[in-house]
Amino acid sequence: MKQIFVLALAALSFASCQNTAKKTTEAGHATETVAGAPDAAVPAAADAAVMSFENGNYDFGKISQGEKVYYSYKFKNVGKSPLIILNATATCGCTVPEVPKEPIKPGAEGEIKVVFDSNGKSGMQDKVITVTSNAHPNIASLHLTGEIKEQSN
Repeated sequence: MKQIFVLALAALSFASCQNTAKKTTEAGHATETVAGAPDAAVPAAADAAVMSFENGNYDFGKISQGEKVYYSYKFKNVGKSPLIILNATATCGCTVPEVPKEPIKPGAEGEIKVVFDSNGKSGMQDKVITVTSNAHPNIASLHLTGEIKEQSN
């Protein structure tokens, strides 16, 4: 009897962890409401913003230790809704991304500026910038790669 109770409790727990619920608006458009965010409607995939990057990988080549690399990842919103970038993080503090603060309208372009400080680094580098947005898919990964030559004294 205890096993049945535990299994029922586990099933109930998994069912309550459901993150989204589909709704239909008065105009007949499907939206997804995220649990824990009352009144926050996220467009369904057909109407969502879509980030299309010119180049998601940038190889800065070989540089000397201590140099800074500046690069802008250019993108276009090819979706049907305004694109809102919520966050951009890098794999370490040596790489700092800067994202647009204003929504990017459908058909408009934007850029994510990145500064990589090679101070204290050496050898091959692959820094990943993770961009979180309301786009479909909502997480994009950008790569900044290259080689750092140690300074000789």
